[in-house]
Amino acid sequence: MRNFLLLLVALLIINIGFANDSDWGKTGHRATAEIAENHLNKKAKQAIDDLLNGYGLAFVANYADDIKSDEEYREFGPWHYVNIAPEAKEYRLEEASEDGDLVQAIRKCVEVLKDKNTTRDQKQFYLKMLVHFVGDLHQPFHTGHSEDKGGNDIQVRWFNEGSNIHRVWDSDMINFYQMSYTELALNTKDLSKTQIKSIASGKLLDWVYESRAMAEDLYSGVENGEKLGYSYMYEHMPTVLNQLQKGGIRLAKILNDIYS
Repeated sequence: MRNFLLLLVALLIINIGFANDSDWGKTGHRATAEIAENHLNKKAKQAIDDLLNGYGLAFVANYADDIKSDEEYREFGPWHYVNIAPEAKEYRLEEASEDGDLVQAIRKCVEVLKDKNTTRDQKQFYLKMLVHFVGDLHQPFHTGHSEDKGGNDIQVRWFNEGSNIHRVWDSDMINFYQMSYTELALNTKDLSKTQIKSIASGKLLDWVYESRAMAEDLYSGVENGEKLGYSYMYEHMPTVLNQLQKGGIRLAKILNDIYS
């Protein structure tokens, strides 16, 4: 009986660990989606409401991560990031990964959603993917270096817990902030119409280069094995919140353009 109880406790611990792993990045993606929802025009909101059968963008924001464990969707793994060599001046499709990347992913999603000949199921799938990928674009390390897997190989200590710099930006800072996605979406900067228009301006590659420049700056500010905590949080959490808001505004811009 004692051995059985010990085994049960061990299994519970393992399951809790797996559950926490599966939650990485979920709050940030939902916050970005919720912000986007608040910037949709009536036509886009109605079309999306119909396509998602009444569910909101936040509800589907993590679909692209949720399907990763399914072999059927393994081909979409590389779509979550884009690696541009530090010495490269710009993104070139002819030099991009043949397996796809974040730029190709967003372009594909928009193409399918605009195409009148694609099925409802296809549109549902690529809408859910688009919501997630625009969120990924605004996490700087999704445009990081290929050699360190976008910062995943840069090991750090986050308040004495093992982590990596990609995970710090994906979820550690957001989780430490202890706000729900709805609270994050509500507590955004009060922007003027001119400021919102400025954030939404530009093209996809402009936003890629913006995130890439931010990633390069962040790389220079961290060392492998470094201990991060309150000072790093104080310095960078405003940027995290700003990126969530930018992602939401730009996602709404893409969707409003699609359904205009």
